[in-house]
Amino acid sequence: MSNNQSFTKSKTKIMLLQATNVVTAPINLLSQITNIAIEYAPKLAGAIVVYIIGSFIIGWIGQAVNKGLNAKNVDPSLQSFLYSMVKVLLNVLLLLTVFGMLGVNLTSFAAILAGLAVGVGAALNGTLGNFAGGVMMLLFKPFKLGDLIEAQGHVGNVTEQGIFNTFLLSPENKTVILANGALSTGTIVNYTTHGNLRVDINMAIDPGVSIEKARKVAIDAMLVLPDVLHTPTPEVSVLKVGDGMTTLAIRPYCAQKDYWTVFFGAQEAVKNAFDKHGVAGPIPHRVIINK
Repeated sequence: MSNNQSFTKSKTKIMLLQATNVVTAPINLLSQITNIAIEYAPKLAGAIVVYIIGSFIIGWIGQAVNKGLNAKNVDPSLQSFLYSMVKVLLNVLLLLTVFGMLGVNLTSFAAILAGLAVGVGAALNGTLGNFAGGVMMLLFKPFKLGDLIEAQGHVGNVTEQGIFNTFLLSPENKTVILANGALSTGTIVNYTTHGNLRVDINMAIDPGVSIEKARKVAIDAMLVLPDVLHTPTPEVSVLKVGDGMTTLAIRPYCAQKDYWTVFFGAQEAVKNAFDKHGVAGPIPHRVIINK
């Protein structure tokens, strides 16, 4: 009988302990939540305030950047890119600040970002060079759309200027795609900057022909062409005397768009005028010595 009473008392104690645990568990959990809330509430409130104020400042900076770029007449595509890049960078800095206020350890996160930056930079070395070159050319504008330029061994009109590549339309109606990295560091010849071009043509005449007569005939023939400019006046100078001929440097001027029309038309017009006025061309000769 005594054994049964002892067993009953032990069982009762166990049940009382379990009931106590069931009652106190929610109280402990609530206490922990309250402590966490008390500890992190000021940090969370501060982080929220910083995020709101930071977002406002970022918006204001973005508008200021846009106004500054508009005032300097920066290319619209570059404006959009720079505006987006500034906002992204500032937002990343703001988020890192907020996380730091909440107690997040940013050391490992910064190391990961640095590693990613190095890896991406190494993988996109050439692409980043083209990007940097494109940005520099859009800022300093060595040429604009429609300009006739010579660069990287190619001549053509600029049809499109992007961040990574520049597109030319060659006189043969071919599309030439130039990488902006090499283009920005190489030599660029812009034939359109000053509004007109000098067309360089060399023609030979017989050394017995009067140079003054040949000059007058050539200039009169070029001025008849509608695309040849009267100001500045076409020039005819002696380039070389020798090898049984007198070589004339014939230099008409024209608008950029008429370059090839004048280049071919002036040669034909001067040749016809020489034939009409008796300005003879050189006669090839060869001296053979028999021993």
